[in-house]
Amino acid sequence: MTGTVSALNLGKKYKRYSGPWRRLGEWLTAGRHRAHEEHWALRHLTFEVAGGETVGIVGQNGAGKSTLLKLIVGTTQPSEGSFQVEGRATALLELGMGFHPDFSGRQNTLMTLRMGGFSEEEGLEILPEVTDFSELGDFMEQPLRTYSSGMQVRLGFAIATARRPDLLIVDEALSVGDAYFQHKCIRRIRDFKELGTTMLFVSHDPIAVKTLCDRALLLDQGQLIQEGSAEAVLDYYNAMIAEREKHAKVVKQEEQDARTRTESGSGEVRIVRVSMADSRGVETTSFTTGERALVSCELEFRDELADYSVGVLLRDRLGNEVFGINTTYLGLDSIPGMPGDRVLARFEVELHLGYGHYAISVAAHSPDGHVDANYHWLDNALTFQVLPGDSARFAGVAALPASGSFRRVPR
Repeated sequence: MTGTVSALNLGKKYKRYSGPWRRLGEWLTAGRHRAHEEHWALRHLTFEVAGGETVGIVGQNGAGKSTLLKLIVGTTQPSEGSFQVEGRATALLELGMGFHPDFSGRQNTLMTLRMGGFSEEEGLEILPEVTDFSELGDFMEQPLRTYSSGMQVRLGFAIATARRPDLLIVDEALSVGDAYFQHKCIRRIRDFKELGTTMLFVSHDPIAVKTLCDRALLLDQGQLIQEGSAEAVLDYYNAMIAEREKHAKVVKQEEQDARTRTESGSGEVRIVRVSMADSRGVETTSFTTGERALVSCELEFRDELADYSVGVLLRDRLGNEVFGINTTYLGLDSIPGMPGDRVLARFEVELHLGYGHYAISVAAHSPDGHVDANYHWLDNALTFQVLPGDSARFAGVAALPASGSFRRVPR
């Protein structure tokens, strides 16, 4: 199947010079005088992407994500290892890169298509599709220097996706432009995915990664440290960020109820029990749409702690965040704890949710947020089910109050 990517022990290093004269000195001595330091942007990467998969690549800035994509599209060469790409690839790395400011949108489109391997006849055939998707109209005949940055993004995306590739590589290309066009781009990407296009998707937007990607790769300091389902990898990434900020510890990841549970935290307080109950106080994990649920989190203190927050986060079956609340948002004062003390935090939530299965993540952290201080974070601590009730049928993940009516319009 085309659209596959495989990498074996892939690595890329760069030379760092403290100044231009040191670079010149090394060049004049034919390398006998070494004046640089080696920086490995990527090292020991081994992975495979099957045809038709959508794989997210996540990690902090400087993790090596963009370097990996540049290797795959051929704009830079590896320093070690090997990789193989099968099929025609299109990369959305820097939309509009290579455009000439004095050429019109039409001229830039035809020029870019020719550089992409299309003949002049094919370019003229594709041009109306680019004009239609970008919605630039008469601006297609205007020089690019008169375009706003958003208009350039529209043109760049329309050209890059005018023909469905075997492999589509997206690097934060959808983080710019207006909301309307972002939705339009997402729809085109979804269409490509349904038609079997393989995708590599780099984004700092966890909802986009969870929604679009089948699985994810987590890069850190140039190395692949985690791979698996998008939800599990992003949970681990979230814990890793908290660890860096306040020396928390990623405790473990384990499979439970077909979901990966990630547990992290510095340990001043631990969540020892999570439960759900109906409005009568009877423990259950089945509710009907609109029913009130009681979520209880029992904490055990390992150290003295006076000020903290407890929160719960509801996610749907795809891992998308549906609703989150914590005691700080609710204006509740925390109960100070000493080692050995136990405190019960309880939330009442009306489940105006669509039918299906959901998961609850719970956390105890600083009032300023888990990145500031993560004491204990437990992803997928509990799963529950929402069933149809007596209310009107609906579609979607949220059961919003709604009504409707008919009336006859006079002729």
